[in-house]
Amino acid sequence: MFFRLLLSAITLAVLGATSAGRGADNAAQPVTSGASPEAVELLKYIYSISGNHTLAGQHAVPLLGGTRLVTAQRQTKRYPALFGQDFGFDSPGTWDGINFRQQTVDEAIRRNNEGFIIMLMWHAVRPTDDEPVTFKDSVQGKLTDAEWQELVTPGTALNERWKSQVDVIAWFLKQLQNANVPVLWRPYHEMNGDWFWWGKKEGDNGYKKLYRMLYDRLVNFHKINNLIWVYGCNELNDNVDPYETYYPGNDVVDILATDVYRRGYAQDDYDKLSALAGDKPIALGEVGAPPSLEILKKQPRWAWFMVWGETGGFGRAGGGPSAATIYQSDSVVTLDKLPWVKMGQPKIHYPILK
Repeated sequence: MFFRLLLSAITLAVLGATSAGRGADNAAQPVTSGASPEAVELLKYIYSISGNHTLAGQHAVPLLGGTRLVTAQRQTKRYPALFGQDFGFDSPGTWDGINFRQQTVDEAIRRNNEGFIIMLMWHAVRPTDDEPVTFKDSVQGKLTDAEWQELVTPGTALNERWKSQVDVIAWFLKQLQNANVPVLWRPYHEMNGDWFWWGKKEGDNGYKKLYRMLYDRLVNFHKINNLIWVYGCNELNDNVDPYETYYPGNDVVDILATDVYRRGYAQDDYDKLSALAGDKPIALGEVGAPPSLEILKKQPRWAWFMVWGETGGFGRAGGGPSAATIYQSDSVVTLDKLPWVKMGQPKIHYPILK
């Protein structure tokens, strides 16, 4: 497993000293007790680049899988360092079909062995529904206040239904653990907006409770220890609540992230997320187009950006430089710049397209 080859001293030698005051060796311990060696090394690596370098990432829907990696390479001449996928929710064969879950896991293992860092998320089905579902009717559906309280109350029928849904995903995550694949895990994202059933649930029995329930189910019940937990918000605007409103606590969050599509990397988004994060790394969980080099100079703590689609990501954002320019920058880490790939392990099976 390539992360076992990655010692902190080698990482720092390749990419420079850790950002001042962060202390990677001491602070970069996953919140999961007994975290896998691979998860420990991955988080240390992310700490080591925080403030100095930003990982390039590309998301893929279940149907398309690794084909988006090829698209990114064709446009930029380099592969991204991060490969993001979703567990899906929809009918078999559709864009987000649940039938692709095993394929998603198999490809995550394969790409990890090729050197890619893996990020996973889950547009979770509403716990009152049975899979498959449609995005609008279930993922963007609503729960009544009474249903929400039943959901977060142990032993209720709805709480048990929710457990069974989580257990399905746990089975796939367990395969990744058994394959020694560390995963950046971004569950129940964009909770400070109101477009998902888990969104804008305030108070101790709101989103915070749901997040901690998931953490407990995966970590303490299923004993899954290869996850790096990412608290993934949405960029701030008039209809989105502050980042801290739903923050579940330092003991269950490794990295804080926000999704940026409309505001153009507003400085107050960066400043407010940085303040909440403290010494923890911050990242761009989803973006419509990569940040410009000028933005990365002003906002150096972004540990990664994850381009969501193809067209927007590889065009020009607001008249700024193309993604190809970003990928060529010394401050942006692509697959070929990852320390374990530069060391020649593992071998990349994808062709380098000219």
